[in-house]
Amino acid sequence: MKNRIYPALALIVGLVLFTSAYLSNDPKPLKIGKTAPLQSEKMRNVDGAELSLSDSKLEKGLLVIFSCNTCPFVVGNEHFAGWEKQYNSIHTLAKESKIGMVLVNSNELKRDKDDAFDAMVDHSKKLGYTMPYLLDRNSKLADAFGAKTTPHVFLFNAEMKLVYVGSIDNTWDSKRTEDIPYLMKAMTELSADTKISMNETPPRGCGIKRVKIQETH
Repeated sequence: MKNRIYPALALIVGLVLFTSAYLSNDPKPLKIGKTAPLQSEKMRNVDGAELSLSDSKLEKGLLVIFSCNTCPFVVGNEHFAGWEKQYNSIHTLAKESKIGMVLVNSNELKRDKDDAFDAMVDHSKKLGYTMPYLLDRNSKLADAFGAKTTPHVFLFNAEMKLVYVGSIDNTWDSKRTEDIPYLMKAMTELSADTKISMNETPPRGCGIKRVKIQETH
Protein backbone atom coordinates (compact mmCIF):
# COMPACT_ATOMS: atom_id res chain seq x y z
CA MET A 1 0.00 0.00 0.00
CA LYS A 2 2.77 2.46 0.98
CA ASN A 3 4.58 1.74 -2.28
CA ARG A 4 1.48 2.87 -4.17
CA ILE A 5 0.81 5.96 -2.00
CA TYR A 6 4.27 7.53 -2.20
CA PRO A 7 4.45 7.73 -6.01
CA ALA A 8 0.92 9.19 -6.09
CA LEU A 9 1.88 11.75 -3.46
CA ALA A 10 5.02 12.64 -5.40
CA LEU A 11 2.92 13.14 -8.55
CA ILE A 12 0.51 15.45 -6.72
CA VAL A 13 3.36 17.48 -5.23
CA GLY A 14 4.98 17.73 -8.66
CA LEU A 15 1.77 18.99 -10.23
CA VAL A 16 1.33 21.57 -7.49
CA LEU A 17 4.89 22.82 -7.97
CA PHE A 18 4.47 22.99 -11.75
CA THR A 19 1.14 24.82 -11.44
CA SER A 20 2.54 27.32 -8.95
CA ALA A 21 5.46 27.93 -11.28
CA TYR A 22 3.27 29.66 -13.85
CA LEU A 23 0.32 30.79 -11.74
CA SER A 24 2.53 32.65 -9.28
CA ASN A 25 4.24 34.59 -12.06
CA ASP A 26 3.44 38.27 -11.50
CA PRO A 27 5.02 40.36 -14.25
CA LYS A 28 5.67 44.04 -13.67
CA PRO A 29 4.40 46.10 -16.61
CA LEU A 30 6.78 48.41 -18.42
CA LYS A 31 6.73 51.91 -16.93
CA ILE A 32 5.72 55.07 -18.77
CA GLY A 33 8.77 56.59 -20.46
CA LYS A 34 10.66 53.30 -20.74
CA THR A 35 11.96 52.05 -24.07
CA ALA A 36 10.31 49.02 -25.69
CA PRO A 37 12.41 45.88 -25.13
CA LEU A 38 13.15 43.19 -27.73
CA GLN A 39 12.47 45.50 -30.66
CA SER A 40 14.42 43.28 -33.07
CA GLU A 41 12.89 39.99 -31.87
CA LYS A 42 11.28 38.22 -34.81
CA MET A 43 7.80 36.74 -34.32
CA ARG A 44 5.76 34.69 -36.77
CA ASN A 45 2.83 36.52 -38.33
CA VAL A 46 -0.32 34.71 -39.43
CA ASP A 47 0.75 35.22 -43.07
CA GLY A 48 3.92 33.22 -42.36
CA ALA A 49 6.30 36.19 -42.35
CA GLU A 50 8.67 36.87 -39.45
CA LEU A 51 8.19 40.40 -38.11
CA SER A 52 9.70 42.43 -35.29
CA LEU A 53 8.47 45.52 -33.48
CA SER A 54 11.06 47.53 -35.41
CA ASP A 55 9.62 46.21 -38.68
CA SER A 56 6.12 47.28 -37.62
CA LYS A 57 6.80 50.78 -36.25
CA LEU A 58 5.70 53.80 -38.29
CA GLU A 59 6.74 57.45 -38.18
CA LYS A 60 4.82 58.36 -35.02
CA GLY A 61 5.28 55.13 -33.11
CA LEU A 62 3.84 51.68 -32.48
CA LEU A 63 0.81 50.16 -30.79
CA VAL A 64 1.19 46.68 -29.30
CA ILE A 65 -1.91 44.83 -28.08
CA PHE A 66 -1.52 41.47 -26.36
CA SER A 67 -4.52 39.43 -27.46
CA CYS A 68 -5.74 35.85 -28.01
CA ASN A 69 -8.48 33.76 -29.61
CA THR A 70 -10.69 32.89 -26.66
CA CYS A 71 -10.80 35.37 -23.75
CA PRO A 72 -14.33 36.82 -23.28
CA PHE A 73 -12.81 40.29 -22.92
CA VAL A 74 -11.40 39.81 -26.44
CA VAL A 75 -14.08 37.77 -28.23
CA GLY A 76 -17.07 38.89 -26.16
CA ASN A 77 -19.95 37.14 -24.44
CA GLU A 78 -23.60 37.83 -23.68
CA HIS A 79 -22.66 40.66 -21.33
CA PHE A 80 -19.78 42.31 -23.24
CA ALA A 81 -19.23 42.88 -26.95
CA GLY A 82 -15.51 42.02 -26.85
CA TRP A 83 -12.66 44.37 -27.75
CA GLU A 84 -11.50 42.50 -30.86
CA LYS A 85 -14.43 44.00 -32.74
CA GLN A 86 -12.67 47.36 -32.40
CA TYR A 87 -9.26 46.17 -33.60
CA ASN A 88 -9.72 47.06 -37.26
CA SER A 89 -11.10 50.54 -36.49
CA ILE A 90 -8.21 51.07 -34.06
CA HIS A 91 -5.84 50.01 -36.85
CA THR A 92 -7.49 52.47 -39.24
CA LEU A 93 -6.89 55.32 -36.79
CA ALA A 94 -3.35 54.08 -36.20
CA LYS A 95 -2.55 54.18 -39.91
CA GLU A 96 -4.10 57.63 -40.27
CA SER A 97 -1.98 58.73 -37.30
CA LYS A 98 1.19 57.15 -38.74
CA ILE A 99 1.35 54.67 -35.85
CA GLY A 100 2.13 51.02 -36.51
CA MET A 101 0.03 48.30 -34.86
CA VAL A 102 0.46 44.63 -34.02
CA LEU A 103 -1.52 42.05 -32.09
CA VAL A 104 0.57 39.58 -30.08
CA ASN A 105 -0.57 36.16 -28.84
CA SER A 106 1.47 35.05 -25.81
CA ASN A 107 -0.78 32.23 -24.53
CA GLU A 108 1.98 29.59 -24.59
CA LEU A 109 0.09 27.26 -22.25
CA LYS A 110 -2.68 26.96 -24.86
CA ARG A 111 -0.35 26.73 -27.87
CA ASP A 112 -1.46 23.18 -28.71
CA LYS A 113 -5.12 24.10 -28.23
CA ASP A 114 -7.19 27.22 -28.92
CA ASP A 115 -4.18 29.50 -29.31
CA ALA A 116 -2.20 27.30 -31.67
CA PHE A 117 -0.71 29.07 -34.68
CA ASP A 118 -3.23 27.49 -37.08
CA ALA A 119 -6.04 28.66 -34.79
CA MET A 120 -4.57 32.17 -34.87
CA VAL A 121 -4.58 32.08 -38.67
CA ASP A 122 -8.22 30.96 -38.74
CA HIS A 123 -9.24 33.53 -36.13
CA SER A 124 -7.58 36.41 -37.96
CA LYS A 125 -9.34 35.40 -41.20
CA LYS A 126 -12.70 35.08 -39.45
CA LEU A 127 -12.38 38.57 -37.93
CA GLY A 128 -10.78 40.04 -41.04
CA TYR A 129 -7.81 41.43 -39.13
CA THR A 130 -6.03 44.11 -41.11
CA MET A 131 -2.97 44.23 -38.83
CA PRO A 132 -0.26 41.63 -38.10
CA TYR A 133 -1.14 38.97 -35.52
CA LEU A 134 2.10 37.62 -34.08
CA LEU A 135 2.95 34.45 -32.15
CA ASP A 136 5.06 35.21 -29.07
CA ARG A 137 7.13 32.07 -28.52
CA ASN A 138 7.35 31.08 -24.84
CA SER A 139 5.67 34.40 -23.90
CA LYS A 140 9.05 36.07 -24.34
CA LEU A 141 7.72 39.48 -25.39
CA ALA A 142 4.94 39.38 -22.79
CA ASP A 143 7.52 38.72 -20.08
CA ALA A 144 9.73 41.56 -21.28
CA PHE A 145 6.77 43.96 -21.37
CA GLY A 146 5.28 42.67 -18.13
CA ALA A 147 2.00 42.14 -19.98
CA LYS A 148 -0.69 40.70 -17.72
CA THR A 149 -3.95 40.34 -19.63
CA THR A 150 -5.65 39.83 -22.95
CA PRO A 151 -5.99 42.50 -24.00
CA HIS A 152 -3.16 44.63 -22.55
CA VAL A 153 -2.27 47.76 -24.52
CA PHE A 154 1.17 49.37 -24.91
CA LEU A 155 1.50 52.54 -27.02
CA PHE A 156 4.98 53.82 -27.94
CA ASN A 157 6.09 57.10 -29.51
CA ALA A 158 8.55 57.66 -32.36
CA GLU A 159 11.49 56.98 -30.05
CA MET A 160 9.77 53.77 -28.88
CA LYS A 161 9.20 55.24 -25.42
CA LEU A 162 6.02 54.08 -23.69
CA VAL A 163 3.38 56.83 -23.59
CA TYR A 164 0.22 54.86 -22.75
CA VAL A 165 -0.44 51.49 -21.10
CA GLY A 166 -3.60 49.74 -19.93
CA SER A 167 -7.08 49.19 -21.34
CA ILE A 168 -8.63 50.08 -24.68
CA ASP A 169 -11.58 51.87 -23.04
CA ASN A 170 -13.95 51.53 -20.09
CA THR A 171 -16.81 49.70 -21.82
CA TRP A 172 -16.16 46.61 -19.67
CA ASP A 173 -17.56 48.55 -16.70
CA SER A 174 -21.33 48.10 -16.47
CA LYS A 175 -21.51 50.93 -13.91
CA ARG A 176 -19.83 53.56 -16.11
CA THR A 177 -21.70 56.82 -16.69
CA GLU A 178 -19.95 57.52 -20.00
CA ASP A 179 -17.75 55.73 -22.54
CA ILE A 180 -14.10 56.82 -22.33
CA PRO A 181 -11.93 55.76 -25.31
CA TYR A 182 -8.58 55.77 -23.46
CA LEU A 183 -6.53 54.32 -26.30
CA MET A 184 -8.11 56.26 -29.17
CA LYS A 185 -7.62 59.50 -27.22
CA ALA A 186 -3.98 58.68 -26.47
CA MET A 187 -3.32 57.84 -30.14
CA THR A 188 -4.89 61.11 -31.31
CA GLU A 189 -2.81 63.06 -28.80
CA LEU A 190 0.36 61.23 -29.80
CA SER A 191 -0.30 61.97 -33.47
CA ALA A 192 -0.83 65.65 -32.67
CA ASP A 193 2.40 65.81 -30.64
CA THR A 194 0.46 66.87 -27.55
CA LYS A 195 0.80 65.59 -23.98
CA ILE A 196 -1.03 62.33 -23.29
CA SER A 197 -3.77 63.40 -20.89
CA MET A 198 -4.20 59.95 -19.35
CA ASN A 199 -1.19 57.70 -19.83
CA GLU A 200 -2.09 54.73 -17.63
CA THR A 201 -5.24 52.74 -16.85
CA PRO A 202 -5.70 49.31 -15.22
CA PRO A 203 -5.60 46.47 -17.77
CA ARG A 204 -8.77 44.37 -17.88
CA GLY A 205 -9.01 40.88 -19.33
CA CYS A 206 -7.99 37.26 -18.90
CA GLY A 207 -4.54 36.48 -17.55
CA ILE A 208 -1.95 35.58 -20.17
CA LYS A 209 -1.44 31.80 -20.08
CA ARG A 210 2.29 31.38 -19.54
CA VAL A 211 4.30 28.20 -19.03
CA LYS A 212 7.10 28.49 -16.50
CA ILE A 213 9.45 25.68 -15.51
CA GLN A 214 10.16 25.39 -11.80
CA GLU A 215 13.82 26.07 -11.09
CA THR A 216 15.75 23.36 -9.26
CA HIS A 217 18.82 23.87 -7.11
